[in-house]
Order: sequence, then C-alpha cells, then structure tokens
Amino acid sequence: QVQLVESGGGLVQPGGSLSLSCAASGSIFSINVMGWYRQAPGKQRELVATIKSGGSTNYADSVQGRFTIYRDSAKNTGYLYMNSLKPEDTAVYYCKVEGAYTRIEGPTFRLRGPSDAWGQGTQVTVSS
Repeated sequence: QVQLVESGGGLVQPGGSLSLSCAASGSIFSINVMGWYRQAPGKQRELVATIKSGGSTNYADSVQGRFTIYRDSAKNTGYLYMNSLKPEDTAVYYCKVEGAYTRIEGPTFRLRGPSDAWGQGTQVTVSS
C-alpha cells in the first residue's frame, strides 16, 4: 500500500512563493500519475496539476503560468512550486498518486496494483 507524506505548506503573503513536496513510500515499483488537488473552505476539492510518468503535465486554468509541477521518479517524490500566490489560492493541498504498483514480498517478482492513494493534506494560506 502506498503512503504519501506532504510537506511545505504555510503562510505566505500575496505575490509570494511556496513549494510543496509529496514523498511516496511502500515498496513502490511504479507510479503512473502524481497530482496535486486543493480544497478551500466550503468548496469542493479541485484539481491543481498532474504529471504523468512520461512527464506530460496538466494544470488548472487558475494556476497555469504560476504553478509548476515536477516529479523525481527515482525518489518517488512529487513537487509543486507555487509563484505569484493569491489569496484565492488559500486551501488545503492534497497529493494524490494514481496507477501505483507495489512489490509483493516473496521469492518471485510479483506486483500489486494498480492503486490510488491520497496524502493527508497540507495547509496553504495566502494573506497579508
């Protein structure tokens, strides 16, 4: 089973920058998609950005040009670099992996999956 640990949230002034990271663990063999979602108070969770194993990315229109998603597949870690932050970016940010395969312990090579997993979330607050 894949576990995700996010870090890097906090308080930042409008126009500032912040970086989030998401470390995946759990005998991971491969991950298809790593992504970031966010949920503001009273709103539904929404997609922020995703990155596939081949490197293709997808961004929400609201963050296009301001946020950059990156993944280090060797470390099973994803990153979200956020620039020119606005108060409306305030939310709990969640990491998600999709299509993950994990190794099954034993004398032969076996995989379990695919599976999806969510992180616990990290708060990002943009305020002066």
